[in-house]
Amino acid sequence: MDEIEGGILSSVPPAALNLNLTRATIKMEHSRTWQIDKSNQVDDLIICLEGRGHYLVDGEARVLEPGDAMLIFRGQRFVGWNEQAVTYRGVAQHFTLDIYGRHNLIAQMDLKPKVKLSRWPLLEPLVRHYRQSAPPSSVTLGQHHLFMVLLIAFIDDAFLGWVDRPSFQPEGTEGLDLAVMKAITMISANPLDPDIAGRATEAAPYNRDYFLREFQKRVGRTPRKYQEFKRMERAMHFLEAGLSVTAAAAEVGYGDPYYFSRMFKRTLGLSPRDHMNRIRRSRHGNLLAFDEHEQQRLLATETEKAPA
Repeated sequence: MDEIEGGILSSVPPAALNLNLTRATIKMEHSRTWQIDKSNQVDDLIICLEGRGHYLVDGEARVLEPGDAMLIFRGQRFVGWNEQAVTYRGVAQHFTLDIYGRHNLIAQMDLKPKVKLSRWPLLEPLVRHYRQSAPPSSVTLGQHHLFMVLLIAFIDDAFLGWVDRPSFQPEGTEGLDLAVMKAITMISANPLDPDIAGRATEAAPYNRDYFLREFQKRVGRTPRKYQEFKRMERAMHFLEAGLSVTAAAAEVGYGDPYYFSRMFKRTLGLSPRDHMNRIRRSRHGNLLAFDEHEQQRLLATETEKAPA
C-alpha cells in the first residue's frame, strides 16, 4: 500500500515558508586528519552517507553513521572529527527557514537534534544526487527544492512538539496566523486521535471562542470539521488502495460502515461507492482526452446515472 503523507508540515501553505540556502552545499569527504571547531549564524543540517563522524555539540557527544541526520542550531558551538581510516562522506547545508517571511520556524519547534532517517532507502539516492549535482560555489533551483524534501523528512522524524512560547513577539495577525498554523499541523499529523482537535484548540494562546472563529475564517472549517476532513482524506487513500468500505472505515476508526459512509458523503459530497466509481472512470476511461472542466462534468454525469 502507498504511504500516506501525514507529516508535521504537510498542511502548511507553501507561500507561508521561506527557505534560504545561505551557501553552496558542503560535500563532506573527510579523512582521519580532519577536524573542525566552529559555530554558524544559521542552521546546519548534516546527513551521513559513508563512514562515521564524531561530534561534540555544546559539549554533547554525537556520532553520525550512514542514514543519520543531525541539525546544528544557529549559534551552537561544535567540534567534529573522524576517528577511522574510512573516509567520512556526506552533505552539510547551511540554511534558514522562516515563517510568514520574518520569523525562524525551526525555533518554534522542539526537535531531536539527531535522528536515523526512517525513509533512508528512499532518501539515500536523493542525498547522493544532491551531493553529486551541487555546484562548488552556488545554489541551483533544483537543489533548493530537493533540500526542502530532505529537511521535511528530518523534521518528520525529529519533531517532538511545538514550543510553548514563540521565539518572537507576534505583531498584528502574525500571532493568530502562527497559532492556526500550529493547530493545522497538529490535526493533520494525527487526524485519527479523537481528542486532537480539542488539544489543538486548547494549545492556542487565545480565548477559545475567538480562536475557533479565526480558525474557521482562515481554514473554512472548524477544528473538528477539519479533523474529520483529514480523516476522510485518509479513508480515500485506503479505498483507492483497494480496501473495502468496511475495511477503510475500520482503518480510520469507524466500527459502523454505514455511519462511515454517511460521514464520508457529508464531508466530501459523495459516497465511498461514488468516489470509487469516479476513480475507476478516471483510471480506465478516456477522460484525459478532455479538458479538466469537461472531465468533472462527465464524472458527475456518470455518478448521477449510476444505480443506487
